[in-house]
Amino acid sequence: MEKENLIQQQNDGEEHQLVVFNLGDEAFGVDIAQVREIIKMAEITRVPNSPEFVDGIINLRGQITTIMDLRKRMGMKMSEADDQTRIIVVEASGSTLGMIVDSVREVLRISGKDIDPPSATSTHAEYIQGVGKLDDSLLILLDLNKVLSDDEIVQIEELQQEKTAPQAQKAKKKTSSAT
Repeated sequence: MEKENLIQQQNDGEEHQLVVFNLGDEAFGVDIAQVREIIKMAEITRVPNSPEFVDGIINLRGQITTIMDLRKRMGMKMSEADDQTRIIVVEASGSTLGMIVDSVREVLRISGKDIDPPSATSTHAEYIQGVGKLDDSLLILLDLNKVLSDDEIVQIEELQQEKTAPQAQKAKKKTSSAT
């Protein structure tokens, strides 16, 4: 029902602004309102016992941010990071997380009339919100609120809290020893 309402809203002709990125030869788009920032690939700290698709965490200006490899999440063949690899930091399901993508192409406006519902045969249909028809290609629109299950979101939040707690204690000790 929720997906049907979204597709109905998209087909109303309203314009949507998307961040377009590549994974392999495929183009994907996410709603720009969910994107906090786009950063170059950073050194990632691995976290033991994290979900398979989670590469680890980074310290993003004092905030511990979980980094997810979108290729792994979508069951795609892995590739080496290069100078085009980016981390898109997004707000999804109330959490902040980074998604590793091969490259970021552009910010694009697309009419809702040019967005079709996903095919029922799509392997990852649960988090594909629609398919955008561009002049010479198709654009897979991701629903970031569905890319992770509720259990996976809880796991990610726990990872961030585990790594944030020691930092908060260190800061507290520094503050109390300085006074």
